[in-house]
Amino acid sequence: MDFLAGNLPLILCGLVGFGLLLAEAFMPGFGIAGFLGIVLEAAAIYSAWISHGPVFALIVTVIIIAVISVSVYLSYRSALKGRLSRSDLVLKDEEKAEADSETKSLMAYQNREGVTVTALRPGGTIEIDGVRLNAASGGELVEKGARVRVLGAKGDHVIVRPLKDM
Repeated sequence: MDFLAGNLPLILCGLVGFGLLLAEAFMPGFGIAGFLGIVLEAAAIYSAWISHGPVFALIVTVIIIAVISVSVYLSYRSALKGRLSRSDLVLKDEEKAEADSETKSLMAYQNREGVTVTALRPGGTIEIDGVRLNAASGGELVEKGARVRVLGAKGDHVIVRPLKDM
């Protein structure tokens, strides 16, 4: 019991840090949880060094790296095959294929002319033969009612240039 009481900061830092790193694995980007997790893991190693010396700190470091490695492996495996792969956190192949097919269908409008329904700042809406499309200019402002030509497609919108520039 004395060992547990004497090493409570080390144990708490290690467990809370691991929990924060695990939470960070399921959040997009790298944020405060990941940073705090790393800081707490480093504090656990430092606490082990101060309390028991460098050999014990090395053992704690190896244990932390092993636990994090196993959890990363299990998360990766779950993302490919397990429950995580069926969650909304992972983009499905069907959704990727749908996005690709949408871009391909928009490529049918390449080199066609239309009119802006809204001002493009740089995004907005254009109309070609009665069909409204999401559009983006090359970064410049295109006024409402301007004639544009479709240069290509990207994702769910077409890329256009005003006809006066062509």
